[in-house]
Amino acid sequence: MIRLPDPCLVVLVGAPGAGKSYWAHQWFRPEQIVSSDQLRAVVGLGEHDQRASKDAFAVLDLIVERRLKRKLTTIIDSTALEHERRHVYIAAARNARVPVFAVVFDTADDLCRERNKQRDQPVPAKILKGQLEAAAALRETILDEDFDAVHTGGPITVVAPEYVNAPLYAAKQKESPVSLEFGIHVARFEENIAEVARAAEQAGFAQLTVMDHFVQIPGVGREWEDMYESYTTLGYLAGITETMKLGTLVTGITYRNLAHLGKIIATLDVLSRGRAICGIGAAWFKREHELYGWDFPPNARRYALLEDALRLLPLQWGPGSPSFAGKTIAVPEAICYPRPVQEHLPILIGGGGERKTLKLVAQYADACNVFGDASTVRHKVDVLHKHCATVDRDPRDITVTQLSVPGDVPVDDQIGRYRELADAGVQMAIVGLTQVAAIEGFAPVIDAFR
Repeated sequence: MIRLPDPCLVVLVGAPGAGKSYWAHQWFRPEQIVSSDQLRAVVGLGEHDQRASKDAFAVLDLIVERRLKRKLTTIIDSTALEHERRHVYIAAARNARVPVFAVVFDTADDLCRERNKQRDQPVPAKILKGQLEAAAALRETILDEDFDAVHTGGPITVVAPEYVNAPLYAAKQKESPVSLEFGIHVARFEENIAEVARAAEQAGFAQLTVMDHFVQIPGVGREWEDMYESYTTLGYLAGITETMKLGTLVTGITYRNLAHLGKIIATLDVLSRGRAICGIGAAWFKREHELYGWDFPPNARRYALLEDALRLLPLQWGPGSPSFAGKTIAVPEAICYPRPVQEHLPILIGGGGERKTLKLVAQYADACNVFGDASTVRHKVDVLHKHCATVDRDPRDITVTQLSVPGDVPVDDQIGRYRELADAGVQMAIVGLTQVAAIEGFAPVIDAFR
């Protein structure tokens, strides 16, 4: 079974009668297929009007370009026997940053000729002969072209990019298992939060986080959805859960006085009996600031606030009450009673910015949260390790977490996906789930990494 990522561009390559159109309609929806024959009928006198070919391919190129721009999986159904044509398709995919694959139909010449005879308007024998020769010749050269991969026609499935390699990594996890912790991130309050939290703890999640936002954010839901205040919610969850770490992913540094934030998180740690984490970030949602009357300073100022917090909070949670003077705030006495239960309350910085954010992680934090697929995570981890070397920090002291929303795919595919992330350097996978049934269904994935 061939697994291709969605979106992608698939270029069918083969002589007339090779079975390209049949294969395309067997595995893809009609609207995903762009056929040169059908476009000849649109701009000419019929599918076999060769005089309309130039215009037909001009329309085909335009459709492909627009579909790729919209990140739609597209199948080009033409012979694609000319190198120049394939080069155009590859360039279009690269320009749209969409992977491109060739599917080559190595059908026997006699079978192609037999199928051609059965057509209402067969391709002339002389032309078909040349196309069969061209198909034979490209078998030796197409592997050198800039396709992401070259396949032969066969069963196919299209999956989200993060699941393309899942079967390989699922098998790897079964043969040589590794451990991986899981956290749950609740970004929408669709069901009773107490039931969600209890189900998550029962399923084996080690950590629960909520967003520190005051209205729902774009890309997650509608602005008028319920959005609970984060630390009120975490205080409530501290009383009804037993084992999960609790925190935000992440607190915007502009939302609260920094010393006050330290007091809030210390209180959460006491009420949860030592289960608080401090998730913190530079803030980004300008509209939220406007709605609540908060200043939204420039990027540099927000990062200065973030660095001050990273220096001040451990002082508040540590012994004594030393003074603090940072770039944005001065505190005469870093007082916080009661102290946190944890001797060292962990700090997580959200974001994978390579120049500033990961540098701050290396200097001050216990964990970071990054986005992206396994290759992106691997790159971020490499950048983090370089920052650690600069400040003489052991990177093993920093937990790498990754936030993503699981797709509706089989358990084995989920296991494969998370094993690939673990191999890339993730130590805690944070999973965006909001409904009890989905949480319960995810438990076998957690079990596979215990």
